[in-house]
Amino acid sequence: MISASGLAKYFGGKRALGPVSFEIGRGDTVGFLGLNGAGKTTALRILAGDLRPSAGSLIVNGSDAIRDPIAVRRLVGFLPEQPPLYPDMAVGDYLCFAGRLRGMAPAYVERRVADVEELMNLEAVSRELIRHLSQGYRQRVGLAQAVIHEPELLILDEPAHDLDPAQIAEMRALLGTLRDHHTILVSSHNLPEISQTCDQLLVLDGGEIIASGSEAELAARWLDTFRIEVAIRLPDGGREMESDAVAAAIAALRSIDGVRGIKAMAIPQEDGASIHVESGEDKRAEICRTLVGQGFDVIRLERNREELESVFLDLVRGAERARDSGNPAA
Repeated sequence: MISASGLAKYFGGKRALGPVSFEIGRGDTVGFLGLNGAGKTTALRILAGDLRPSAGSLIVNGSDAIRDPIAVRRLVGFLPEQPPLYPDMAVGDYLCFAGRLRGMAPAYVERRVADVEELMNLEAVSRELIRHLSQGYRQRVGLAQAVIHEPELLILDEPAHDLDPAQIAEMRALLGTLRDHHTILVSSHNLPEISQTCDQLLVLDGGEIIASGSEAELAARWLDTFRIEVAIRLPDGGREMESDAVAAAIAALRSIDGVRGIKAMAIPQEDGASIHVESGEDKRAEICRTLVGQGFDVIRLERNREELESVFLDLVRGAERARDSGNPAA
């Protein structure tokens, strides 16, 4: 879907991006991860056809994005960090306007607006002026205008910007729905937020890609210990039966080759126990099979996300140290 080679962007004498090279397949959901000023927005604006690179080549769906940017823009739906909204327009009118700007026929625009409003849960505010909407609804309208023309490539720059925790969860659910129909590129400086929605991550710092891969690949590359949290349901019957069940689960987990350490913590509100497992590699599949095979109900199984945030911060700090020492990150 996307092939970038040696992409770079300078503003005057200041390098904002590159050179960077990467490949993105059709249907992938890829996260551009980095602190503020890392080059994420510059990269996404180039990919969206909103900004011309200073050097390098970019092919999107077989079209040369530098020689024929109009062809590429037809394929792209773009949500900038600040959604391009008109506060004095009603939601439905604005989405019709956005569709017409993209060359959609009037009859098709009306049908598509109804579909998009349903998808984004905007029916109740269709006739409301955008200026009267909450930040969460405005972000939904911004996302709606990005998908109104059913683009093959959807580019989202900090889609959870300024949202509260409930709205972030809603945005994450929307992205989960959209990933079945679009190739998605999304930027963020928040690892837990982006890792839950993306297949691959590109970690940027100082305009360079300093790491790439899936969440599991990055963790395996930069961590020597995997910390996994598994929650099991405990049986009814009192504290003694619960203690016996936890002991049995721990004994089963200790039998897994590569498990280094285990500790358990009760979670009364879930009527279960959370067991923290340390291993030299990702053992989630083996953990689940072992516990289910022993008759336990597994109600949660996930990597320790605080640890993954540490990986991200270590990568960025390492890149900073390398630049300070005169050896830029590769």
